[in-house]
Amino acid sequence: MIRAFSLAIALTLGTAGLVRAEIEIQEVTSPGGIDAWLVEDHSIPFTALEIRFEGGTGLDDPDRLGAVNLMTGLLEEGAGEMDARAFQAAREDLAASFSFDVGADTLSVSARMLTENREAAVDLLRAALVEPRFDPVATERVRGQVLSILAQEAQNPRRIAGRAFYEAAFGDHPYGRPDNGTPESVAALTREDLVAAHQAALTRDGVHVGAVGDITPEELGQLLDELLGDLPESGPELPGHVDFGLEGGIEVIDYPSPQSVAMFGQPGLKRDDEDFFAAYVLNHILGGGGFESRLMTEVREKRGLTYGVGTDLVPLENAEFWVGSLASANDRVGEAIEVIRAEWDRIARDGVTQEELDAAKTFLTGEYPLRFDGNGPIADILVGMQVTGLPPEYVTERNALIEAVTLEEINRVAAERVEPDRLHFVVVGRPEGLAQDAAAGPEVVLPRVLLPAE
Repeated sequence: MIRAFSLAIALTLGTAGLVRAEIEIQEVTSPGGIDAWLVEDHSIPFTALEIRFEGGTGLDDPDRLGAVNLMTGLLEEGAGEMDARAFQAAREDLAASFSFDVGADTLSVSARMLTENREAAVDLLRAALVEPRFDPVATERVRGQVLSILAQEAQNPRRIAGRAFYEAAFGDHPYGRPDNGTPESVAALTREDLVAAHQAALTRDGVHVGAVGDITPEELGQLLDELLGDLPESGPELPGHVDFGLEGGIEVIDYPSPQSVAMFGQPGLKRDDEDFFAAYVLNHILGGGGFESRLMTEVREKRGLTYGVGTDLVPLENAEFWVGSLASANDRVGEAIEVIRAEWDRIARDGVTQEELDAAKTFLTGEYPLRFDGNGPIADILVGMQVTGLPPEYVTERNALIEAVTLEEINRVAAERVEPDRLHFVVVGRPEGLAQDAAAGPEVVLPRVLLPAE
């Protein structure tokens, strides 16, 4: 039986109401018990599907790092009776699009298909998800691609900084490990490892689905059972929560480069924290608002110390932190760090102005409707909300939550949640005037994190 719940959503761009988009989210449960969110749109004969499986590279065995990533890269390299070439040809004949990606918390599948070819496209995608071949030739080709990426990233200062930052912040937790694996671990992966990773990472109990386009709730329910019904019911236990483990300070990793790259951060807020929206607006003012942010004004515009600096408030499934990055010449990065520290301290001590708060609200509420631009982006939003634990009505409530942030509230959050003494910097390069106390290893890479909906 299919259960459906409808919610009419109207989105208005800005205070002038110049652009209006209306969608209806329906909650659908397939006869086999698989849940999904649907937005019907029969204006064009086309459907977009977004599927996310919980776990991602966090399910890697510590002794087999990179298995989930390599397995994901092989999902479209042959399935069922088709080798890689036959699979690609069948997909092209159907004018369908499939893509697969994996991050620290989720494995994502994106599919786009025409209505006239939907049944055949679903059969083909099902084969990729349920019956991947892991043929030796395809495995060695994709393994070589992963090893090439690892070699490139080991020479990329931004990747080196990111790897060192995550490793120091999260230690033995999966967030502290390279989700692509290491050259040694990837080279050692066997077909049995890939099969085990597939069985662990693609399960029905950890799946979320968003669908948008020319499909009814009844048709979607049937599609879900056909596509996902033969996957394992459940997988291994998911990783648990980990605290952000860095204290304030500067770590320098020696690397021969004319400029230094810095990654910096402090503890953050959970997505369901009552102060999250105030902190989200605060981050926009501090470093998340592009050229309008304080850090861009002070570090780039006034002093010319960098081309760009920015921050993000990151609430992952099992950790939460505030993070930022910049690049600057070796002889100027020390000054840039001091300016960032000063701005971190100033916003914690003095808060923000009403003018800054009003400008941030105008931008954040005005840009939100623009995200609902096409079937694919809407499907991605739907599944992101599910992964984050947000209800369908969040779409209508989100801008009101932004508007509800008061000056008193945001400045209280600035005083209580911005922690200048906890701000930690990882600097990769040969910065002048900063102590060098660590060295980069050859296998350093940055974990790819698929961010939840804000």
